[in-house]
Amino acid sequence: MTALWTSDDAATATGGRATAPWAATGITIDTRALEPGDLFVALTDQRDGHDFVAQALEKGAAAALVSRIPDGVPADAPLLIVDDVLQGLEALGRAARARTRARVVAVTGSVGKTSTKEMLRAVLGGQGQVHAAEKSFNNQWGVPLTLARMPQDAEFAVIEVGMSNPGEIAPLARMARPHVALITTVVAAHLEAFEDIDGIAHEKASVLDGLEPGGIAVLPAGLPVSDILTQKAAAINARVISFGADKGCDYRLKDVTLQRDTTIVQARARGAAVLFKVRSAGRHFAMNALGALAVADALDLDLALAACDIAAWQPPAGRGARERLVLDTLEDQMTIDLIDDAFNANPASLGAALEVLAAAEPQDGVGRVAKGRRIAVLGDMLELGPQEDDLHRAVAEHPAMRHLSLVHCVGPRMRLLYDVLPDALRGEWYETARDMAQRAHALVDAGDVVLVKGSKGSRVSLVVDALRKLGQSAPNES
Repeated sequence: MTALWTSDDAATATGGRATAPWAATGITIDTRALEPGDLFVALTDQRDGHDFVAQALEKGAAAALVSRIPDGVPADAPLLIVDDVLQGLEALGRAARARTRARVVAVTGSVGKTSTKEMLRAVLGGQGQVHAAEKSFNNQWGVPLTLARMPQDAEFAVIEVGMSNPGEIAPLARMARPHVALITTVVAAHLEAFEDIDGIAHEKASVLDGLEPGGIAVLPAGLPVSDILTQKAAAINARVISFGADKGCDYRLKDVTLQRDTTIVQARARGAAVLFKVRSAGRHFAMNALGALAVADALDLDLALAACDIAAWQPPAGRGARERLVLDTLEDQMTIDLIDDAFNANPASLGAALEVLAAAEPQDGVGRVAKGRRIAVLGDMLELGPQEDDLHRAVAEHPAMRHLSLVHCVGPRMRLLYDVLPDALRGEWYETARDMAQRAHALVDAGDVVLVKGSKGSRVSLVVDALRKLGQSAPNES
């Protein structure tokens, strides 16, 4: 396997000192995910990565990036010693970006970053070698780690850029130096750190600060804050490709048809009709896919092939993945449909998930309850700032609610929603997801479609796990 980094290259990039010659074929910050030949980066976060260097070397790490020789590690062990490990990782990321000829895409937005990044992996991968971030590696260590892992012969790179506080996006964007920057959308999220949605829009727009000369901004149209985004693009002389549902968009969403696990999308791409399929139900997935096609346009790729390759994408666990669980292996009609959207939540993404649930078709006459039900299990939405109480209560007014059968709620914030739900909709409420998970067997019945949605910190993934244990997963039908 070709070396990703040699000791000489890494020392030159970081200004560090290699204690011995080595060559690494990958990079990791987690010994649990380490593969033989990786460079282990001893970051300090909740725990000091230096405490795991000896373990990493025993597992076959090619070397470790450290700021000191850890206790129990011989001085002649293969190390790269730098003044600061995070800064060393950043230097590797910048050096990897400098040596590549790949066309780089940066993706940010209040919701949909990871899904859109994975759609772009599918789209770009059909037309060249693509490198993209793993999972949601989009923060101060995730971006440089993604860059540092980039093979020299990559033709495309997709870098996800996130934030929790003001001022975080621009430095990461400047590190990535994208040729194209995509903003998925701007909605109420991370309001604890911002005064209002305008502040969020300005922060998201700062991804354009990293654009290479002649770069292209792919921007959502029709938002209350769209002017902030387009004004930023104009200020740096970036060409804009717009996408949305409004007339005048370069990429315009015309019609969306939701099926059990598929979205059929009709759109216009610079006036030409485009029809494509997304292998998951959701209008929000259709809009993300439209943005991904606009990126393909910005990169001068084959749009017809890109539209076909969108169908290769499916949402991962926790982000809207849908599966059918067979409750009784002797009666294959005894099933529930589980929509696992337990990774993150804010008012916009919760609304989108409720629309998916409302469009789902339960099965009647197969369970204890004669009529199949649409059931939502909702955990707290976090980081919404002073408006969080009102935003939780407002979920009761979402139009999709009238199509649901029951809403179960988890957490102190969702208690506010629970208290204003109509009696007919009100299911059960528990303080913690663990308590709710213990009731999983009583919450659902054969024929039901069940959505589990909440911020990661609400831990409603425990409810997902408990529901999965009720049956066996069956392949989804297309």
